[in-house]
Amino acid sequence: MPSSSSSSSSSSSSVQLNFPNGASAQALYVQPLDLPQALARLHLPPSQPVLVVVGGAGHLDSIDHQPLTALFTELLAPLAEELGITVIDGGTNAGVMQLFGAARAACRGSFPLIGVAPLGKVHLPGQPPLPGTHELEPHHSHFLLVPGQEWGDESPWIASAASLLAGSAPSLTLLINGGNIALVDLRESIASDRPVVVMTGTGRLADEIAAALCSPDSEMRAGLSLVVQSNLVELSKSMVQLRSALCSHLRPARLSPSQLSTQPNGQSSLIKPA
Repeated sequence: MPSSSSSSSSSSSSVQLNFPNGASAQALYVQPLDLPQALARLHLPPSQPVLVVVGGAGHLDSIDHQPLTALFTELLAPLAEELGITVIDGGTNAGVMQLFGAARAACRGSFPLIGVAPLGKVHLPGQPPLPGTHELEPHHSHFLLVPGQEWGDESPWIASAASLLAGSAPSLTLLINGGNIALVDLRESIASDRPVVVMTGTGRLADEIAAALCSPDSEMRAGLSLVVQSNLVELSKSMVQLRSALCSHLRPARLSPSQLSTQPNGQSSLIKPA
């Protein structure tokens, strides 16, 4: 059983998760109306740029994994480390969330990687899995375990956490692949007036949105029109284009373009077209 501690200043309880691979992470059981206090207990730097990553969990089999893995290991994780970005995703050990966790570990990243998941759909390390629950990804730095029994219950929490953590700093949502739950995530981001970048060529919802943006007068399924007509969505077709979009939206004003083109050790960033 994971060890836990609580604080009288908040109704949320804190848990240290110890994973079989030796990694550990702080998790908070968050209660309604308690999110600001819960986030304060993470002791993260205030007003840092935030990237919300949404997309495919268990349906990435039809995609060539080599360029998709490179997207995380060569671009997203190093850039998050370079710019001090806080990353928020769904936290489970599948799909884009697993890829981001593995990429953070591969680059030895210290940037916050926060998984937000409904408590009723996950099982914690050291506890027996219940039917229909999923493992948490072991390389995340923090988890917010929120009330809910279904996927999608976490979507408004993700959007609210991103806005609160960003504060006066910019925030952005990135869609890679995705299905019905990712569409809920996008609608929540748009309701928060958060820009969305869609990585085209990654399948399913991402390509559906790309096609709809290219043919805005075509018929589209329920729920998609709000996203397409929001004027908050842009497309990226390559890693170079995506890096440019991420830097444009998320880079701190104090960094110059020359600083953005190098890693902290002075070496050039490894960015290749997808």
